[in-house]
Amino acid sequence: MYQKKAPCTIALAAVNIIVFLILSFQGMTEDARFMLEHGAMYTPDIIYAGKYYELFTCMFLHFGFDHLMNNMLALALMGWQLEHELGTVKYVLLYMFSGLAGNLLSLATELRMEEYAVSAGASGAIFGIIGALFYIALRNHGKVGDMSDRGILFLIGVTLYHGLTSSGVDNSAHIGGALAGLILAVILYRRDRGMPEQKIQEEVW
Repeated sequence: MYQKKAPCTIALAAVNIIVFLILSFQGMTEDARFMLEHGAMYTPDIIYAGKYYELFTCMFLHFGFDHLMNNMLALALMGWQLEHELGTVKYVLLYMFSGLAGNLLSLATELRMEEYAVSAGASGAIFGIIGALFYIALRNHGKVGDMSDRGILFLIGVTLYHGLTSSGVDNSAHIGGALAGLILAVILYRRDRGMPEQKIQEEVW
């Protein structure tokens, strides 16, 4: 289906899986205290203990196998297409900053609500990918590869609905990541207007 490789998407998925396997041999990845000891995000740690690195390290940790596989499947399917559209360097920047933005909004929400929980996962960054794909689809007559703008918007809506009706889901990180991804795509995405439409499609695929 795809004629181009997506080395960064593969590398990100590999890092997440390797980290999960290493931690699985050391303890329970579904245990909040264990995850906190290995880099999960906890707002009081960041604000009062200066553990700012947790804003980044938590992006590569997952609570259990199902959490990991759900995120890696989404990363593989959507990250692959976005890396082709943006190029590797811009893709990495968008992924990391979307994840950071999602975590910062999550932190701000917890401070406002005064309710704190240990959090981890790549979903903020993955929502950044979804937000970016939505913008690029709008720029390309409603499609990016096999995905349409309506399909991407539906995916965002379904995922947010699942988060709002389920416990233990960090919706602030999802929303922050999606908004950051959309904004960064506006800044980073450049369509080659000199290419014929068919040629553009061939290069992307």
